[in-house]
Amino acid sequence: MARKLWAKRGLAALATGTMAVSLAACGGGGAGAGGGGGGAGDGEEGGLVGVAMPTQTYERWIADGDAVKTGLEEAGYDVDLQFAGDDIPTQQQQIDAMINKGAEALIIASIDGTALGSQLDAAAAADIPVISYDRLIRDSENVDFYVTFDNYEVGVQQGTSLLTGLGILDENGEEAADAPEGPFNVELFAGSPDDNNAGFFFEGAMSVLQPYLDDKTLVVPSEQTDFGTVAIQRWEQEGAQERMENLLTSTYTKGDQTIDGVLAPADVLSRGIITALKNSGYGKGDQDMPIITGQDAEAASAKLIVDGDQYSTIFKDTRLLAEQAVVAATSFLEGETPEANDTETYDNGELVVPSYLLPTVIVTEDNLEAELVESGYLTEEEVASGQVDE
Repeated sequence: MARKLWAKRGLAALATGTMAVSLAACGGGGAGAGGGGGGAGDGEEGGLVGVAMPTQTYERWIADGDAVKTGLEEAGYDVDLQFAGDDIPTQQQQIDAMINKGAEALIIASIDGTALGSQLDAAAAADIPVISYDRLIRDSENVDFYVTFDNYEVGVQQGTSLLTGLGILDENGEEAADAPEGPFNVELFAGSPDDNNAGFFFEGAMSVLQPYLDDKTLVVPSEQTDFGTVAIQRWEQEGAQERMENLLTSTYTKGDQTIDGVLAPADVLSRGIITALKNSGYGKGDQDMPIITGQDAEAASAKLIVDGDQYSTIFKDTRLLAEQAVVAATSFLEGETPEANDTETYDNGELVVPSYLLPTVIVTEDNLEAELVESGYLTEEEVASGQVDE
């Protein structure tokens, strides 16, 4: 039952060049920042764009916010960038304030994709286009565009890298000729249930893993396999650590049963899982660390990959995502419609939101230098220290 699961490479470089051209074309007429008002597509140069990010707790959201702000300013716009500290009322208030200030477009990475109904209604009443950034805003017809990565494919890549790390698949994503028979003990984690992406990640991963669960190559000793049980609210590192500690206590204290692999959908959760495992004795003596996946290519987890504690991460080049958000906002502000490359997948409960999906790459120790350092995403010093230089 050979299955080709590995994502094709080389798309990121192509996307970078394509979007750089698009950004130059769309942003060329926007020189000169000015006051807000007038609404999108009024033909005036400059204007105010509101950018709402969920939190500054994780380095990726800081990088995203800064990149979007820089891109918009270089295109000639004023920017109101706000971080909400993962507090829903704070984000609601911030977006209300952006609208009241006269924002002509909104770029929103929501905390809870269902909690912004009144803000979106107000934006629509003021003819303000709304761009959903990475996390799909749900249950509203007032979402004009969505920029994100292929989130189902991210899950496929996570499931694939778990199988590769266990030796079931080879480096090309094909079933390995010398694959060990197993069974392998694995545990499953999912992201926050109020983040629409978390479901796509989990479904993509399970599409890869389910055949191996069915034939008992993989087993889940805790028997916790449904999304609602394995999800970690707000993507909290502490929540992942606590759940792993509970699993170790409830399931792995009898006999010689150990964990061989963990499906972790994000680096921040991986780090909590790794902390719990290390505190329990994994990574010491002859008790190896399990194969642990991740996502976001954060510096702290890049170091863990180099150190051998985490097996993989998914590199989502947020520089490209920020560029595409700027392209979309500029298009709206110039009275045009942004180009979508997906008009079928992302139904938010009220409409299928036109979307632009970006490619992603599996990163392990073998290609970390090429993908993260040589691309300029992280420096060697940041990987070595596990911290992003300010």
